[in-house]
Amino acid sequence: MNLQKNLYWTATVILSLITSVSGIMYFIRTEEIEMEFLSLGYPTHIIIPLGVAKILAVITILRNRGQKLVEWAYAGLFFDFVLAAIAHWKAQDGDIGGALLALVVLLLSYYYKNKVR
Repeated sequence: MNLQKNLYWTATVILSLITSVSGIMYFIRTEEIEMEFLSLGYPTHIIIPLGVAKILAVITILRNRGQKLVEWAYAGLFFDFVLAAIAHWKAQDGDIGGALLALVVLLLSYYYKNKVR
């Protein structure tokens, strides 16, 4: 049980750091993020709402109140990371690794959440 708890918290902290830093970057480096979004074929008007959603997802996952809300937070991040990986793969820009790492950490956090919490 202790190993599972450690794995859960390690994965969740890494997930929280990746996601919150990404969300904050959407606010403080908006122009750079816009260029990245355009290179991947995404519209730029979703940057700020996506940044807000990422930060709210981290807060929701860490608070762990309201099971349905936590599930939605995990689902939203899952789709964000999968779509990011697909976009980087299609663009062949070599940046797919970050999205895949985030996806693996998300899956570990989710799996162990159901065992620990």
